[in-house]
Amino acid sequence: MWHHDALIYQVDPSLFLDFDGDGRGDLRGLESRLEHISAIGASTLWLLPFYRSPFRDGGYDVSDHLTIDPRFGDIADFVTMMERAESLGLRVLVELVMQHTSDQHPWFKEARSNRDSPYRDYFIWVDEPQPTDVKPIFPGVEDSVWAWDEQAGQFYRHTFYSHEPDLNLANPRVREEMYRIMAYWLRLGVAGFRVDAVPHMIERAKAADPREDGLWLLDDIHRFARQRRHGAILMGEADVEVKKYQEYFSNGDRLTHLLDFWTNNHFFLALARCRAEPLVEALLRNPTPEPRARRAVWLRNHDELDLEQLPERDRNAVLEAFAPQPDMRIYGRGIRRRLAPMLGGDVRRLAMTHVLLLSLPGTPIMRYGEEIGMGDDLSLTERNSVRTAMQWSGTHNGGFSAADELQVPIIRDGAFGFPKINVESQFWRKDSLLSVVRTANHMRVAIPAFGGDWRPARLDQDSVFGLRYEDSESGSDVITLVNLSPDAVEVGLQEEGVETMADALSDADYEPIAEGVVPINGYGYRWLRKPYS
Repeated sequence: MWHHDALIYQVDPSLFLDFDGDGRGDLRGLESRLEHISAIGASTLWLLPFYRSPFRDGGYDVSDHLTIDPRFGDIADFVTMMERAESLGLRVLVELVMQHTSDQHPWFKEARSNRDSPYRDYFIWVDEPQPTDVKPIFPGVEDSVWAWDEQAGQFYRHTFYSHEPDLNLANPRVREEMYRIMAYWLRLGVAGFRVDAVPHMIERAKAADPREDGLWLLDDIHRFARQRRHGAILMGEADVEVKKYQEYFSNGDRLTHLLDFWTNNHFFLALARCRAEPLVEALLRNPTPEPRARRAVWLRNHDELDLEQLPERDRNAVLEAFAPQPDMRIYGRGIRRRLAPMLGGDVRRLAMTHVLLLSLPGTPIMRYGEEIGMGDDLSLTERNSVRTAMQWSGTHNGGFSAADELQVPIIRDGAFGFPKINVESQFWRKDSLLSVVRTANHMRVAIPAFGGDWRPARLDQDSVFGLRYEDSESGSDVITLVNLSPDAVEVGLQEEGVETMADALSDADYEPIAEGVVPINGYGYRWLRKPYS
């Protein structure tokens, strides 16, 4: 399958590049920077919402799933962008947001105005708030999942914000609308969808039919997508217990990719403790997906770093290490910072962390700006702190826009302001974070072993993460070693054939391996590969 060696790059079109000079990113701006995405080694582009929306929730408050919001351009701009992506070998994923809509969606406007309208049952209404296992996603912002609507004369349910009423996927008409939306974008050439809020969609499907705890909905979505585009993928946002992962995969006949919150949480626990054990143990407890499915792994995304998969003691360790101040934390469960500020802007540690991500089994995802170490703006509300404009240069507005006034935030000052952190200043420097990330991305794709079987490497240093990958079909064999500690170490590596291996990727030039002892610098890394025969 094409997606088995994919590297996904996540872009918010409103924050990537402003082409028309209105102070907000757009599709033509995105198109003009697709070469950057391809050059750093990505093969797949994941677009955050560009549909018509009031944009009170980053575009996830959709008011028309079949229309490009005018601030991004029009359908011709989308098609042109898709054609350019295809010419560069980039596949495109878009968001499938069917757990809720905006309260400005025509469906909801019609539903609230007429109890007899067929759109009334597109949403969930009650005369009085009812007890439910569904809890507010944003505690401290929303106190209840029920909101009173004066015009409707009833309460409606909203798992997310009160301006985002829950869709009733128990209603077959709503499911038909979802399939119509999927068909439209698949016909326009998208390679699949990132499916938003999957467990909440499943909850409504179960209300219609308790079969397989509602997971039959994923069977239907998968079947529909594959019938209309061969190889289409479904990457699900499902922050569920790790023991449930296999149910969501079902041999790739449901989700082809699952966003792996379990591994993400333990990744940061390992970073906080400078020890590999939390991450290695997490991988061992994470069931290996069937051959047609993949876990999707990442560092940071457009939301908070949600740490709910960790026990309280471990969660507190991560919070104390990377979010010591109250304004760095959010919703009582996570962190609202970008990766680079969390790691103090230390380029060595940032490079190591990117290589550690690429050393994991699964499909790696990189968010725009992570390749240069972009920062955050904690003066912005909630998750908006990590949603700032891409920094292309040290010139006016960081090269993002020629406008006098921006419609989106950008980081201007301080250690992470665009005069200091930008693509242009890092592009030609071999020691820059961008250069390291670009090299590591390309190397990972070039080594077939990463698509094969893996196991923990036999080594004797607590701070060193090590896996051995072997691909029987190609004969490719690689050992990944990453030192999570600032201190240099000498790793005793009890692995067959290690003395004949050479560095495929490393943070420095190392001497040949002698007697199974592998030196690694503080925050260093070495990918060891058998020489070509």
